[in-house]
Amino acid sequence: MATRRAAVAMMAMGFSTLVSVVGFSGSAAALDYPTRPVRFVVGYPAGGATDILARLIGQRLSERTGQQFVVENKPGAGNNIGTESVVNAEPDGYTVLLVNPANYINATLYAKLSFNFLRDIAPVAAFNRTANVMTVAKDVPAKTVPEFIAYVKANPGKINMASSGNGTSVHLSGEMFMMMTGAKMQHIPYRGAAPAITDMLGGQVQVIFDNMPSIIQHIRAGSLRALAVTTAARSELLPDVPVLADSVPGYEASALFGMGAPKKTPPEIIAKLNSEINAVLAEPATKAKLIELGGDPLTGTPEAFGKMIAAETEKWEKVVKAAGVKVE
Repeated sequence: MATRRAAVAMMAMGFSTLVSVVGFSGSAAALDYPTRPVRFVVGYPAGGATDILARLIGQRLSERTGQQFVVENKPGAGNNIGTESVVNAEPDGYTVLLVNPANYINATLYAKLSFNFLRDIAPVAAFNRTANVMTVAKDVPAKTVPEFIAYVKANPGKINMASSGNGTSVHLSGEMFMMMTGAKMQHIPYRGAAPAITDMLGGQVQVIFDNMPSIIQHIRAGSLRALAVTTAARSELLPDVPVLADSVPGYEASALFGMGAPKKTPPEIIAKLNSEINAVLAEPATKAKLIELGGDPLTGTPEAFGKMIAAETEKWEKVVKAAGVKVE
């Protein structure tokens, strides 16, 4: 009997040692991470503002870690193809996602998705928030947001609101404005911001809530007029332009960007990525570039980014439902 008890005790000690070794080897792997190139998936074509942001962060991560963060463009289905590829990837830290506004919006916008973003993607780190700019054509007489609201209400059915496409953050920023002010406009979706801005310049459409990077050159040139920025605070790039919430209390619409990973990615690897990203965001050169792209850098924990994602998803769910927008 004593011999049997001794054998059981030895087995228990062996199992305990094995668990310790496995736990240690997992932590050691995280300390060594990354040991090979990392795929950084972007759900849009190369060359756009989202892609530029990924390449900026990816390049610095490559330089800091000694392993390439390779941006892989997987456009299609409003960003869903790229997201789905990361959801289904091995959760080993070698496939990550550029998280962007489409992820929060699509959760409600698409009737059928093969994944649940909040459930299936682990937050790693926030990058930045960029403002949209409420911008009007030069021939619109309104010089302020209250004047514009009055102008729309005095001309029912005559004011056209452009967007870069159905269900985009540009579109839904405008829908939120209509929902909160009762100023109803005709939505005119385009295939991207460039053709929408072309028609703005030609006077075919009167207003757009466009992303800062694609509209700011036209505002600075005086060919279009900014009425307000959509963030909670003024932008350093347009310091004289008020925030929309000054005229429409509670209004806030911004593009929140960051990095996500497959849900079961080890927490040690997520912590390592978070630490490296926060270090990159603290660099003066990176901060200056992010401000140039339209938003201040955000540093914080994965948990803080997760709370931001949940809040954005809830906010856009209300707007999508109020606007009655749906993609099958």
